[in-house]
Amino acid sequence: MINTGEPAPPFSLPDHTGSTVSLEDLAGRWVVMWWYPKASTPG
Repeated sequence: MINTGEPAPPFSLPDHTGSTVSLEDLAGRWVVMWWYPKASTPG
């Protein structure tokens, strides 16, 4: 679990075009992440 204010761990994810983007690729830039923890899950 990541707590508020902690740096994000290294990760890579697909972007909206399917290309892989790593947090390292964005070094020195502002990054905003959002997700829906219960999206596509029961409950």
